[in-house]
Amino acid sequence: MSPENQPEPAVPPTGQILDRIEAIQDHLDARSGGRTRLLPVTKAFPVEVVSSVLAAGFDEVGENYAQELLEKNRQLSPERVGWHMIGGLQRNKVRRLAGVVKLWQTVDRASLLDEISKRDPGARILVQVDPLNGEGKAGCAPSEVEALVVRGIDSGLDVAGLMTVGAAGDPAATLRAFEVLAGLADSLDLAERSMGMTDDMDLAVDMGSTLVRVGRAIFGERQSR
Repeated sequence: MSPENQPEPAVPPTGQILDRIEAIQDHLDARSGGRTRLLPVTKAFPVEVVSSVLAAGFDEVGENYAQELLEKNRQLSPERVGWHMIGGLQRNKVRRLAGVVKLWQTVDRASLLDEISKRDPGARILVQVDPLNGEGKAGCAPSEVEALVVRGIDSGLDVAGLMTVGAAGDPAATLRAFEVLAGLADSLDLAERSMGMTDDMDLAVDMGSTLVRVGRAIFGERQSR
């Protein structure tokens, strides 16, 4: 079943969403000394939860699917949302997302980077890395990161940092992944380190994450696909 045909999950009341967002950001501030910020992820939830995020004083929201992001953006217009594209991305989706996405977090290959450069000149991007070389999630190999970063800079893109996803259910592998990403970011002098989600945010913060992507801890369980 396609994402747009999925039944919508139950949505917590706005007040509960606001309380959860505030509690998570306070926790992140205390643990990181104010270094780490929260990115609410509204994947599979209706557009109303984005309005709740905006009401909480956040203007950046993560989405995994291009069509869902575009539809929510259309429904919210003329409100401005700083959309982060955090899901796997095909080149043929870039044209429609250009000018809408504030931060492209999942740039993992030269062909995608070149398409973003062509369609959205000067765009802000993160290079997605698979520090575990196939053991983890999507992303380029650590050995490919520097070349992609250089290519992005040479293309006029704003290469802000790196992004990765931990290994679900494996804290030791997740720790290794976060350590590798932090080391790469340090070596390339990149400030942004997008790592950590609901189940591993504390580990990510301890490893230097500047941005954690949280959905379930704010909005509850999503419908299974």
